[in-house]
Amino acid sequence: MENLKVSRFGPSALLIDFAEEVDESSLARCRGLLNSLEESSLEGLTEITPAYLSVLVEFSDSDKMQGQSPKLNDVLRSARALPPSEVLLREISVCYDGPDLEEFARRNRLSVPNVIELHSLPVYSVLMIGFAPGFPYLGPLDPRLHAPRLDTPRARVAVGSVGIGGEHTGIYSIASPGGWWLIGRTESKIFSVAKARGPGSKEAFFLRQGDRIRFRPVSALPESNEL
Repeated sequence: MENLKVSRFGPSALLIDFAEEVDESSLARCRGLLNSLEESSLEGLTEITPAYLSVLVEFSDSDKMQGQSPKLNDVLRSARALPPSEVLLREISVCYDGPDLEEFARRNRLSVPNVIELHSLPVYSVLMIGFAPGFPYLGPLDPRLHAPRLDTPRARVAVGSVGIGGEHTGIYSIASPGGWWLIGRTESKIFSVAKARGPGSKEAFFLRQGDRIRFRPVSALPESNEL
């Protein structure tokens, strides 16, 4: 992959800048880098953390980082961008009965059916995972659904809540405080606390950066939504 900038980031980590702005091209490059790094078997590699335009690669110590530098360079050169056509499209069922749905519709001068249609029509990309373990920032969101976060955040938002904040939509992966408009809920387990505590912690995350998802409206969900 061309046009990568690699810089030292602390004693045993490297920051790889792969794009200058977030778009479908940057997501394709991010997908490709993550795949190549995860399959590389670099000795001493302990963590790969992607952001909007960069990936942080952490090693167990500085010696391991320096020793693996030639192999890492080969991995980066051979990485290729992965377009949407090569990414699995996941479908997530959503019951649009959130406590903010009606007020959100009024605020945006839409009907409730309009909100549901506009929210469930697109195919979203996971632009970033953050805020809470497994929490996906999804876009692009239809501009008609953009809205500033709530003036007063909730002390607790239930796991599985589907919300809108600013220019993104997302799913609350754990019960936590939150200031997004809650328009629905899903039973999809996008983060597993139990798996995160075990040896295969990567399996705890249902989504990763660059994944594609579509919401499917449903009239009801099972009452239990335990993770």
